[in-house]
This record gives sequence, C-alpha cells and structure tokens, in this order.
Amino acid sequence: MASNPTAGSVPLPPLRQDAGVIGLVGLAHMISHFSQLLLAPLFPWLKDEFNASYVELGFLMTVFFVVSCAVQAASGFLVDRHGPRPVLLGGLALVGLAGFGFAASTSYWMMAGFAVVAGVGNGVFHPVDYTLLNRKVSAPRLGHAYSFHGITGSLGWALAPALLVPLAIAFSWRVALAAAGALAWGVLLVLWLQRARLELPRAPVAAGTARAAEATFDFLRIPAVWMCFAFFFVYAGVLSVVQAFAPEAARQLHGVPVGLVAACLTIYMVCSAGGMVLGGFLASDPSRCERIVAIGFGLAAGVALTIGVAPLPALAIPALFGAMGFASGIAGPSRDLLVKRSTPENASGRVFGIVYSGLDIGQAVAPLVFGSLMDHGHYAGVWLGLVALQTLLIASAFNVRRARRSVLAPA
Repeated sequence: MASNPTAGSVPLPPLRQDAGVIGLVGLAHMISHFSQLLLAPLFPWLKDEFNASYVELGFLMTVFFVVSCAVQAASGFLVDRHGPRPVLLGGLALVGLAGFGFAASTSYWMMAGFAVVAGVGNGVFHPVDYTLLNRKVSAPRLGHAYSFHGITGSLGWALAPALLVPLAIAFSWRVALAAAGALAWGVLLVLWLQRARLELPRAPVAAGTARAAEATFDFLRIPAVWMCFAFFFVYAGVLSVVQAFAPEAARQLHGVPVGLVAACLTIYMVCSAGGMVLGGFLASDPSRCERIVAIGFGLAAGVALTIGVAPLPALAIPALFGAMGFASGIAGPSRDLLVKRSTPENASGRVFGIVYSGLDIGQAVAPLVFGSLMDHGHYAGVWLGLVALQTLLIASAFNVRRARRSVLAPA
C-alpha cells in the first residue's frame, strides 16, 4: 500500500515547496556569515593601505557587531509588522553596498562608516530567517530546515577567506571586496526572482492602539525568552573562543605545526556541518531538544578538556577539533528548537531578534576575556574556559525548559 505523507491528519505540503523556502533562506544565511568575515582575512592588506594598527582594524569588527546587535533586536519588530521579505531584501542590498563601499574607501574612517552599513545589513538575517522557516516550513521538516540553515552559515564563514584572499593576491584587496559586493547582490537578484516563495501575510494587529502596543512587547515578559538570550550569549563565547583563540592555544600546548593550526578551524567547521545533518534527524522530536543539546555540548566539552589537560601528539589535535565540531553540530538544530518552543505565535521575528542579539554581545565580550588569557600565556586556561562555557550551555538549555514549563504549569 502506498504511504500517504501526512503529519497527523493534516497532509504535508509538497517537499519541493518546503525545500524551496529552506534553500532560499539558507542562501541568504550564507551571505550573513560571509559578511561577518569580509574584512578580517584582508587585514594584512588593509594594515598597509591605511597605516592602521591591528587594534584599529579590530575596532572595525567591533563597530560591525555592535551595530548588528542593535539592529538584530530592532529588526524583529519590523519583520513581525511588515513581513520578512522586504526586510531580507533590504539587508542583502546593504551588505552588497557595504562591499562596494569598502572597495572604494580611501580612508580608515570611510571603512568604519561602511562597517556600520554592513552591520545594519547583517542584523536582519536571523529574525527574517527563523520567521520564514517557522511559518512556511512544515513542522516535521523543521529540524532539517534548522540543520541546513546552520550548514549554510558555516559555509559562509568558509567562503569568505577562500574567495577574498586569492582575489587579493591575484589582483588587489579592492577587487576582492568588490567581488564580495557583487556576490551579495547576485544572491539578492536570485531572491527577488523567487520572491513569491518568501511571501507571508502580515501578522494580525490587536484591536486598540494601547493594547496593540502592549501586545507588541508582551513577549518580553516570558522568562524562557531571556533564558534563550542567555543561552546564545554563552554560545557566542564558545564560538568566539573556537574561531579566534583555540587553534593557537592548542599550538602552544602541543607544538602543533603552523600549517595544521590553520587547518584546525576548517576541520571544525566542516565536521560541525556534518554534525548538523545528523542533528536535523534527531531534532524531528522537539520534546527531546534539551537532551540533544546536553549530549552534543557534553561530548564537545569532554574533547576540549582532553586537549586542555592531556599530553597529546600534535597530529591528534586536528582530529580532536573535528570531533568537537561534529559534537557541537549535532546540538545545532535542537538549539534553534529551544527558541522555537519558547516563541509565542506571530512573535517569531521579535523573539529571534532579541535572542540572537545575544550572539553579537557575546562575540564582543568573549575576546576581551580570552584575549587576556592568551596575552598572559594561560593557554590551558583558554581550553578550561571553553569547557566551562560548554558546560554552562547544558545548564542553560535545561533552564530554558524549566522556565517554559513554569509558564505552562497550572496555578
């Protein structure tokens, strides 16, 4: 007998329909992560061009993330009010404009100005993406949607240096950044041509001006939303440590050759993407998302502890980075389900905007703490700090569930 694809008694939409939305949202998410690394791979060229210190160049990234944080929190309200499609198209347009602006900059302060533009563009993606996925993708496929969303983000991080550095070597840093702008606008064109797939009806507005304003901010009273914010603040610390400090700390502890150090982060990201594929299947049952997060980050913390305290051969370090990345990737789709299960109806943009602003804040704070550990030669302390953050993520996930259940429990 032929099977009938249903979710309970409600027929599932065609796979092609869900896949189209997931693919377009993933493509946009790739550009979001790509935009976060527009400048960092080109620091050697920018340092010479503008006679700038690395502190000054790092300040450009600070500007980007501070602006992105503010916009991410605010753009969720626009998404819920006007729909995600125009906000998404505007964000892509600004990222492309920033790429061309960087390429044309003739002073450091012009670069800083376009870092603001890039931060505004980047700030819209998470509220838009999760609103589209939560409202347009069928529930049984949502875990796979989150999985693909995470994979495309990792690919965006990998694409930036892979595209920009060869172009800068072959031509110039200006050509590289112009190409980045062209890529963002190319994706914008694809989404414009497929804009019908991204259409959503506007959310209903509560009757009465005062009540409508009150309803807009009702989600801020939900404890689980703030627990999710705290979770992503800690998660940003984990991500920042792995991206910026963990490879060099491992080199100092275990004598890893420079060539292998450079490969550690790439291996981590590729294995993380593989873990997200498995995590997408595991997240098919939303009720177990906290346990999957605990298992994933628990395994990752075990690997990090091994690197931090055990005597290991240098050749084992890249493999351990891969194992840590795979374990963290397993937790990725369930991590996003934590937020989904804490989100009131028609407040997806606002909730994800507030929650994911914790990522930007965490990425601004963590380098100050762990950079100090690196400056003072506390390389094992960097890894032990990473273990502490990963362990804190497990506790944070169960705090989200506890806060959610306290609201649902009868008085």
